[in-house]
Amino acid sequence: MRHICVLGSTGSIGVNTLQVVRSHPDLFTVKALTAHSNIEVLAKQCIEFKPELAVVGSASAAEALQDLLKAAHIKTDVQYGPQALAIASTLASVDTVMAAIVGAAGLVPTMEAAKLGKRILLANKESLVMAGDIFMAAIAQSGAELLPIDSEHNAIYQCLPDANTSNGGARGQYGSLGVKEILLTASGGPFRNYSVDQLASVTPDQACAHPNWVMGRKISVDSATMMNKGLEVIEAHYLFGLPAEQIKVLIHPQSVIHSMVRYLDGSVIAQLGQPDMKTPIAYGLGWPDRIDGGVEELDFLKLSQLHFEEVDNEKFPSLKLAYQALTMGGLMPTVLNAANEVAVEAFLQQKIKFTQIADVVAKTLDQFSVSPAHDLDVILAADQESRVQAQGVIKGYLS
Repeated sequence: MRHICVLGSTGSIGVNTLQVVRSHPDLFTVKALTAHSNIEVLAKQCIEFKPELAVVGSASAAEALQDLLKAAHIKTDVQYGPQALAIASTLASVDTVMAAIVGAAGLVPTMEAAKLGKRILLANKESLVMAGDIFMAAIAQSGAELLPIDSEHNAIYQCLPDANTSNGGARGQYGSLGVKEILLTASGGPFRNYSVDQLASVTPDQACAHPNWVMGRKISVDSATMMNKGLEVIEAHYLFGLPAEQIKVLIHPQSVIHSMVRYLDGSVIAQLGQPDMKTPIAYGLGWPDRIDGGVEELDFLKLSQLHFEEVDNEKFPSLKLAYQALTMGGLMPTVLNAANEVAVEAFLQQKIKFTQIADVVAKTLDQFSVSPAHDLDVILAADQESRVQAQGVIKGYLS
């Protein structure tokens, strides 16, 4: 029996996680659930799973949730705020943490769980983008099990030596095991066939209409700009211990091959499946065993083709910026991530154009020099300063 905390239980990953858990009541029990402001959905989850603790973003949200749970005679403790997130992820009764909060807000509770040696199911890529070195050091020191849940990194992990045995999870030590390169696949998003001129006029709703995956609005925009793939490149670097030049991106519109590993002997091992996040979630929850994820089987007889193409860096400059930040190192990936979060939010609020997202990130990066990311307080301070600088860039567009 695994005892689970779901950080971000009302988002796409969280909802899918609970769907898999629901199918295996003999294997999993839910101890903590968190959400920012989606109180009605969180209340329904608490009524069904009866966790010890539920965490929300504000006092008013906590009061609203308490009222709903009291009416349903549910005794779940309700807390709020960033510190409460860390309390949820570090409960003594929790041994498995699904880190599914989008953005920098997921870093601290995920890090605290890692320090305690819990099994981390990592869907919050920002934990590695912002604090890769110290996060992986915490994993190594505590002996925590780290299992990537992003479909691409989960696919890569499944293609690596000993991934499906109880070897302790990802350790960032695969560079010496005959791996030549990692091939991250990308759907290309909704604008793969758009021209640069067309991209200047796309709307938030268009950017959020992903052709293959159902995701939240922020990550959908990241997919459309291909910043999501850039963040995944940085994440892959820390998870698997390979330099930037051994991590490549291919456009694969069908989203059937989720990623591949090329070996020195000429072999290429790929993980295939339906574009359904319940597959990597079930893999992480059940590891090292395999459990039913409730996913439709892939029918090879219905596959018409598997198509691949190079990334157009003129249309998708965000990917190039991510490689640049990774190569520079230190705090630069933190700056990249923070500036992107601010820029995406401004785009969703229709304050800037789609094509200005990458421009905001580039101009913010230019305002920082490389310095070490050796301390969590330093990283969080750089995150906040980057947001201020990015807001300044956006104000320049609006004036």
